Amino acid sequence: MAGNSILLAALAVLSACQQSYFALQVGKAISKYKVTPPAVSGSPEFERIFHAQQNCVEFYPVFMITLWMAGWYFNQVFDTCLSLVYIYVHHQYFWGYSKAAKRRITGFRLSLGVLALLTVLSTVGIASSFLDEYLDFSVAKKLRHF
Repeated sequence: MAGNSILLAALAVLSACQQSYFALQVGKAISKYKVTPPAVSGSPEFERIFHAQQNCVEFYPVFMITLWMAGWYFNQVFDTCLSLVYIYVHHQYFWGYSKAAKRRITGFRLSLGVLALLTVLSTVGIASSFLDEYLDFSVAKKLRHF
């Protein structure tokens, strides 16, 4: 099983490293802007970095679930490519938001679009597997006959 999921596992580790990197940036901002924990408010610069990281954390479970489900049930290579795009635009989102609140919008919209697509691919893949496994109806076989 692990050999069949190597790309998914690599993307999961890469995204975990990205989340750690974002958390590290918050730690640096705490020192730089002299915010005393557990406070999460301070200068606008600190608050943008903090909120960017928190928003990334909020979407992380959705990304992880759709990463694995689209990879397992739809197509691992296509899923990997989309997930790399997600990681890239999430990075753009984080740094855009860190610079100015308005600069977060493009990265946010793109990351939502990729998550929506991963969700659709997950749903299609799971539904197709369900139909094949429990109702002996193979969508792939039906599509080949056209």
